[in-house]
Amino acid sequence: MTPDVSTRISATDASPLQATAGESSRPAVKCPARRVLVVDDEPLVRWAVAETLNGHGYDVFEAGDAASARQLFSGSRTPPDLVLLDLLLPDSSDLGVLQFIRDASPTTAVILMTACGSPQVLADAARLGVRVLDKPFEMDALIPILEAELSVY
Repeated sequence: MTPDVSTRISATDASPLQATAGESSRPAVKCPARRVLVVDDEPLVRWAVAETLNGHGYDVFEAGDAASARQLFSGSRTPPDLVLLDLLLPDSSDLGVLQFIRDASPTTAVILMTACGSPQVLADAARLGVRVLDKPFEMDALIPILEAELSVY
């Protein structure tokens, strides 16, 4: 199911998920880790995102360019649950990788990360059913954003 709304979000839009008073504490059910592919050409960004996600129990894979992302995505028997995709990569500056992911696995959630989202990019991202996350963003805001996106799929 592809959401029919595309949202441009910034880290300030996200609020931490909070438990409400009166929630019963139940034993945690062990679920398989959600798989996330992080595609960004900046090693420091990949590292920070991977550390943040690993710390919250996600299984993280990294790619530094479009070719590596396509190879990781295609080579996996199980596609990732979510892809954090930088718009501008050394070998791609359009939505080609996003279109590849949508064609290969329409149910994989995608969040497009960019510091330069033009109105056309936003419109194209909306057509492909993805959210756009403005860079730079706070790592503390990333988990609620991912959880919200994963809950749609």
